[in-house]
Amino acid sequence: MKVLVINCGSTTLKYQVIDSSNEEMLCKGLCDRIGIDGGNFTYQKTGGDKEQKDVQMPSHKEAIEEVLTAIANPKTGVISGLDEIGAVGHRVVHGGEKFTAPTLITDDVIKVIDECTPFAPLHNPANIIGINACRELMPDTPMVAVFDTAFHQTIPQKAYMYGIPYEYYEKYGVRKYGFHGTSHSYVSKRAAEIVGKPYDKLKTIVCHLGGGSSLCAVKFGKSFDTTMGFSPLEGLIMGTRSGDIDPTAVNYIAEREHISVDDVLTILNKKSGVLGVSGLSSDFRDLAEAAMVQNERAALALDMFSYRVAKYIGAYAMAMKGVDVIAFTAGIGENNGYVRAEIMNYISFLGIELDEEANKLRGKEVKISTPTSKVKVYVIPTNEELEICRQTVALLQ
Repeated sequence: MKVLVINCGSTTLKYQVIDSSNEEMLCKGLCDRIGIDGGNFTYQKTGGDKEQKDVQMPSHKEAIEEVLTAIANPKTGVISGLDEIGAVGHRVVHGGEKFTAPTLITDDVIKVIDECTPFAPLHNPANIIGINACRELMPDTPMVAVFDTAFHQTIPQKAYMYGIPYEYYEKYGVRKYGFHGTSHSYVSKRAAEIVGKPYDKLKTIVCHLGGGSSLCAVKFGKSFDTTMGFSPLEGLIMGTRSGDIDPTAVNYIAEREHISVDDVLTILNKKSGVLGVSGLSSDFRDLAEAAMVQNERAALALDMFSYRVAKYIGAYAMAMKGVDVIAFTAGIGENNGYVRAEIMNYISFLGIELDEEANKLRGKEVKISTPTSKVKVYVIPTNEELEICRQTVALLQ
């Protein structure tokens, strides 16, 4: 079966076509600046050159039309007609407590996704737009929603509840939900394959480190705890997000700066993290270069990030009563050896030693702990699109 995987953001749409029989990616691409002047469309067939063109896409419907035209192009496409697409797998950020697994999309499912919009106001509406565009253009093709939050629905109540009046959970669903679920699922399963142990017998800590970062403790094949919470703001310091912060600081800043709480939340989401600390950049490559020439605030930002990642690794090793594998993934985790080395220096007490030569590799699947290390540490490039494809096919079968 050929599966079209769609990942809609508010102004972007990433896509892949994957042949599920051999899990080969046939093509991939991006629709950028949807609904904004200067729209751009890219398409690349596996083994071929990247094609790029400027095109206005007023809505996600026009973006989907561009995708379908490209993948069915007689010269460079990967299908001869849309009837070759057996299913469309849609990434949906937030499913609340309603969805614990991939779900066949119906009108009722879309209604529930819309009800979860307050939890993910930037993402769920875009996800719905993408779904509706595909349903309109491909009315006979099965559509499956794969939820970022679903993987974390196995977290025990003691870990997902907040220490606030219980009625706020009952009335409003205020609790930890967790995100990056498809990435944590894929990487933890791949880690089990690499070490040759059953997935349900392994204790793994996945470090998804990118512009948005989160850790997940995967105990015996199930999410046991994760750093992101009610929203993606909780947990680690990130590119522009503050991570954990005393809630009273929000009101204190609002009063001192004479701004609203919403304004403070915007600052915590978009102007904080390593950008706010360094005053330089949210890009960890820029910070590493600046730290090398004694930029103290850039070095501080990197140390804060590495320290908090290491702190959560230690906490999750305790929570699972041990850890077999630690896996680094996503943009920073896969490519930034400087940050990985700093983190591993903190957690050396677990009996981990860094293989410095292996750690120099970028974007490759590689073991970066020495053979004598008590805990195996790997870099495992994530593949959320393949995980969405797998879950889509498994549901339909």
